[in-house]
Formats: sequence, C-alpha cells, structure tokens
Amino acid sequence: MSSQGSLWCFWLLLLLLLLVHFSGSASSSRATAVKQQVSAFIVFGDSTVDTGNNNFIPTIAKANFPPYGRDFNGGVATGRFSNGRLVTDFISEAFGLPSTLPAYLDPSHTIDQLAKGVSFASGATGLDDLTAKFTSVIPLGQQLEYFKEYKARLEAAKGESMASKIIADAVYIFSIGTNDFILNYFTLPIRPFQYTPTEYVSYLVRLAGAAARDAYHLGARRMGFTGLPPFGCLPLSRTRNHGEPRECNEEYNRLAMRFNAELQEAVAKLNGDLAGALLVYVGDTYSVLSDIVANPSDYGFENVAQGCCGTGLIETAVFCGLDEPLTCHDVDKYAFFDSAHPSERVYRILADRILNSTSGVFL
Repeated sequence: MSSQGSLWCFWLLLLLLLLVHFSGSASSSRATAVKQQVSAFIVFGDSTVDTGNNNFIPTIAKANFPPYGRDFNGGVATGRFSNGRLVTDFISEAFGLPSTLPAYLDPSHTIDQLAKGVSFASGATGLDDLTAKFTSVIPLGQQLEYFKEYKARLEAAKGESMASKIIADAVYIFSIGTNDFILNYFTLPIRPFQYTPTEYVSYLVRLAGAAARDAYHLGARRMGFTGLPPFGCLPLSRTRNHGEPRECNEEYNRLAMRFNAELQEAVAKLNGDLAGALLVYVGDTYSVLSDIVANPSDYGFENVAQGCCGTGLIETAVFCGLDEPLTCHDVDKYAFFDSAHPSERVYRILADRILNSTSGVFL
C-alpha cells in the first residue's frame, strides 16, 4: 500500500474512533437527561405500596411494630408490610429519586421532600370503596383527594409553573385490587349477591379506569397499572383453601388472570381516550410471582407456602406482632414475610423486572 493510501486509512480509522466516542458520549448524556425527566414518583394503592400512611389513621391494618421493618434502615418498623423496602422504593431509587418513598400523611416530611415522590397508598384498601370501609382505611377516591391537596401544597411552595412541571413530569403507579377479592368478595356477603365473580372483575376494572381519568384531570400523564399477583398462592389463600389444603387456590388465580386481561384492555383504551397521556400495563407481577412459586430454588428460596412471620399460615398486621417470637431467622429463604405480603427480596426481584420491561416506555 502507498504511503498516501496508508495515511488515508489512518485518518479514516481516526474518524471512526471519534464517531464511536462522541456517539457514546451523546448516548450517555441522553441517558442522564432522560433520568432527570422523572421529576417525582407518585404512588396510589394498597399495602404492597403503603410506606406508612396507615400509621396515622385509626385502623388495625398497621405494620409499624416488630417484626416488620427488621431489615429496613436501622431496623425500623415504618409501616411497610414487609421486612424491608417495597417495590416502589427500589423503583424510586432507580429513577434517581429517594431510595425510600415517603408516606403522605407522615407529618415529619416537608413538601420539599414530598416534591420528589410520595405514596398515598393505604394497606387493606381496594378499588371498591366497600373494601376500605371493612378495615377503616383510605379508599382510592380519598387518595386522589390527597393528591389534589398535594398539588395545592406544591403550588404554594414552588409556584404554579414549577408545581405544574413536577406533576406533568412525574411517573405514577397504581398497585391495587387484591384486597377486593381476599378481604371483600370472598369474605363479606354483600358483593357476591350483587355480582358473579367475573362481573365483579369487570366492575373493578371500570373503577380502575375511572381512577386513571381522575388522576389525568389532576395532571397525571405517565401512569402505570400493576396487574394482580397470583393471590391464590399467598400463604393466607393456601390456608383458606379447604378443598385442597395448603395448595394454591386456582379459582383465585384464574380471577387474577381475568382481571389482568381486562385491565390490559382498559389501559389500551385509555391511551386512545386521554390526549397526551401514556398509560402502561405492568403485568410482570403475576408472571414473576408465579415463577417464584413454581421454581423457588431458581431464585434461592426454600419456602413459598408460608410467611416468615409466626406460623406463616394466617398471620399478618397485628397478628404478626403477637407471634413475633415465632418469626423465622433467615427471611431470605422465604418468598413471603407474612401470610399476604412478599419479603424484601421478592420486592427487589419484582422491581428489577418491572424496570427492565417498562421504564423505557415511560422514559
């Protein structure tokens, strides 16, 4: 090759290296800019995402005592229904926001702290107001009223323009619905007289759609709805499964799948109806927990049929506190911390899967 040809090849190679370098730098800058676009992480729902709101209302559905929180920062029982952090805590951290999401009703949090993320969720609540009434907790409609109040507080503290930007650039998650079946439909006599199980599923999905519309009219634009877990495989459901003791209740699981299918359709319709909105169905909750239950050793779990707390068969909330001496020593071997709620390790697995499948859509 001539010296001129060699020199041409050298400059071509140098140009390619520079293009790769600056392309990588640009991608990195875009990734940083994208992360900054999530102004706050705002959560509505039940005990799977309640970070302590129930501590401040008169209800027995609380988790602000041991053994809850034993693996939380400093071993503090914050009101989270688990041994440590929740799935929404991990997602908030991944967005570059606080690693622990504050509860709206906790007076120790300032509006500046809440501006980066907040949970309005309430343990034992549901889409159906009757579910919340049963345990005297915060119904979803009231959670949305608190969101409206939150907006007003933001405007007073940050100014209307900045508050509007925070609200518009936030990501919203709804995690709710399991209690409507476990605490309501299959426990109380009212709804079974009004609806068949499949009719009740459709009723709940309509309520979920109405909540999304209410949030949209208050300024929410990027919303995610988590599907129901296989709640027939919760330790509590296994205990109550008198037909096949200690086995998953497949009737419950079929209802969860039907709810998830109808919710997915509703989310698609809402995307067409609500101009400028982006709604996402987060379906990994069912598939991940089903796989953990079916193949526990693949995830390092030894027990998926009992909770760590007490006997692991029926204990949750106050009953976990009563049976604290029986609580397991190594919670990492358990998929569930009590008879109805996953352990922190499961929540971390769920968060990773949700982020891998949906965070790119929001961003």
